[in-house]
Amino acid sequence: MGIEEWWPKLTPATREWLADNNGDAVPAEIVGEITRVAGVIDSDAWWFGDTDASGFFFSDAGVDWIEAAANGENP
Repeated sequence: MGIEEWWPKLTPATREWLADNNGDAVPAEIVGEITRVAGVIDSDAWWFGDTDASGFFFSDAGVDWIEAAANGENP
């Protein structure tokens, strides 16, 4: 499922956190919400970045998409 499909299904608080902390490691509870609404995260998805000890990261394109959505633009 693409980010444009699951983004509106997230809670407003989660969308706000992602916008306010765009580019930062995504906490496990937010990754959990994404997987609850979108299913298993496909590591081949264009918005999938990296995962390390800090957590999950969106790709640069994913970060750009979130920024555009947060600014009310049509990503």
